[in-house]
Amino acid sequence: MKLRLPESLGRGFNLFWAGQTVSSVGDKVTVFVVPTLMIFALHASALQVGVVAMAQYLGIPLLGPVAGVLVDRWDKRWTMLVCDLVRLVAVAVIPVAYWLDVLSTPLLFACVAVVSGATIFFNVGYLVAVPAVVPEERLVRAYSRLEGSGSVSEVAGPSIAAGLYSAFGVAALLVDAASYLVSAACFRSMRPWGEKTVVSGSVWQRLTLGFRLNWNDPVLRRVVIAAVTLNSGGPIFVTVLPVLAYRGLGVSVGVFGAAMSVAAVGALVGAVVAPRISERFGLGRTLAWALLLHCLVGLGVLAAPTLPAGLVIAVTMGCYGFFMSCINVCSAPTRQSRMSARNQGVMHAAFRTVTWGVIPLAALVGGLAVSLLTHPLGILDAARVVMAGGTLLAACSFVPALRIQSLLDADRPVAEAETATGPDTALADSTS
Repeated sequence: MKLRLPESLGRGFNLFWAGQTVSSVGDKVTVFVVPTLMIFALHASALQVGVVAMAQYLGIPLLGPVAGVLVDRWDKRWTMLVCDLVRLVAVAVIPVAYWLDVLSTPLLFACVAVVSGATIFFNVGYLVAVPAVVPEERLVRAYSRLEGSGSVSEVAGPSIAAGLYSAFGVAALLVDAASYLVSAACFRSMRPWGEKTVVSGSVWQRLTLGFRLNWNDPVLRRVVIAAVTLNSGGPIFVTVLPVLAYRGLGVSVGVFGAAMSVAAVGALVGAVVAPRISERFGLGRTLAWALLLHCLVGLGVLAAPTLPAGLVIAVTMGCYGFFMSCINVCSAPTRQSRMSARNQGVMHAAFRTVTWGVIPLAALVGGLAVSLLTHPLGILDAARVVMAGGTLLAACSFVPALRIQSLLDADRPVAEAETATGPDTALADSTS
């Protein structure tokens, strides 16, 4: 029996894929090391952990509204390359500051916020990059591969991070810094793509257009509402998890890293099977049920400490990651199918501004709630209660997503059609 190799999606996509895979592994190192460093080296409180977690997404409400407009006017490939270099410097500052004995929570907040700001611009280009180098009929395959490599990094990242932190301490962050350099080199090696697509129209016109496009289309509107609901509760769960593991359950760095790596196998499986599931049941239906199940399985953490903490975290997060992969694989093609290439940038930027803009507040609420409940309940029960509350809130995202499949089956993309027939016809024509 012959081994069937995966179909090639082209040199451009392969370079993009390679760069993002390496960068994704590096990102997992930073995501793991920063809260670990805060808890063990800086002796930070749950509130301080929440504040720095908030900084990871702070750039979204501050820069998100204009990111899509500006990136549309820039060369997207070079924009993403520069963003990689900015993030390299910001991450490298953290170990240098630690060695100079000047590292503090405010400095960590600033470094993470800079990375967040650069990531906002990078992500607008990221979502435009895939359809720019891959034919439309292969988009789901492309996103599946990106999600799969991201899941592989989820599997390897925490274990690598735990091992690097145990061996080298804060110097482990230099791995993430180096990964941004690899990503930038891959962009430099790609053939030109992503030249500016907008040459006229004011920033304000393009800015408001992005929000209208997301709201006027009934499918996009429901995806937005579902994502806002999910991101109002999910970040609470994720922010409090290391506090629960390290302080509530007494899990070591090595055990937590191993548990997260084993758990991420679920995310990899999800990325592999999501295209088949969506082909059978439809993108919208798969998205809706994945949202619900992704949230409900998070309640599995309540089984600790009755059951071994490492096992509970691994199994719970494995299921959590499986359904998150299904969400990611289905969400981007669903949204991109509703929009032409000329407005992809402003549509994605507006979407991320609204849906990710709630994440900083959710992360802060998670850390603050644990701090307030620790005195009456103790750190373990405080963390468990807050994580369960965030999970149940996020599960409500299932409700607005329920009708997406029927709308996809019966409707056509209407947002741009409505915009073109409304008072902004001249704007739509001018951006062609």
